[in-house]
Amino acid sequence: MTFSIVGRCTETGQLGIAISSSSIAVGARCPWLLPGVGAVSTQNITLPSLGPEVLALMEQGLMPAEALDKALTRNGYSQYRQITAIDHLGRTAHFSGSQTLGNHNAVSGEQCVAAGNMLANRSVIEAMVEAFEHGEGQLADRLLAAMKTAIAAGGEAGPVHSAAMVVVGELTWPIINLRVDWADHDPVAELEKLWDAYRPQVQDYIDRALAPDKSPGYGVAGDDR
Repeated sequence: MTFSIVGRCTETGQLGIAISSSSIAVGARCPWLLPGVGAVSTQNITLPSLGPEVLALMEQGLMPAEALDKALTRNGYSQYRQITAIDHLGRTAHFSGSQTLGNHNAVSGEQCVAAGNMLANRSVIEAMVEAFEHGEGQLADRLLAAMKTAIAAGGEAGPVHSAAMVVVGELTWPIINLRVDWADHDPVAELEKLWDAYRPQVQDYIDRALAPDKSPGYGVAGDDR
């Protein structure tokens, strides 16, 4: 039903998540990030509140594994949850309950952790981790490379319909937050198109937010600068 990659860039300290699912609007429920703290993907039979709760526990100083254990114990039904986490130092943790759907797997790698359920095969997740570890470019590029590798390795057992990618840096808001809430075919490819369009504009949107009087023109009708 879902597969995801959670990662950190050692050069910039950015944290990010890329995720895809057979369900609608996966980006609305599963990826949770807090700048300077960590990133969490809560999936399978999703309890969205687990994301913010695990992040709050990590902000208090708990290791990712401790934060997952405490949040899962508090909320119950842990047998239905699949959840991954990375903190601002790149330490990771993952959990897949006994009721995780279909073929499932979760693997920690260097500065990343990937997980999925209802997979075509378990090796999909191992391929994602390897693709991220050997990827080049920005964090977002490496996250998308892992997603494309997952599709090539078989992806989900059935069709996927939504995808999302979120990246945070030093600012209090996400510097990248792209979503494909529904696509009849290949939402990961649609997500890549969004990133290709947004990549050259990322810094412009940051500059406009922080220094609108000094930022480049907005490029819209009526803007005469």
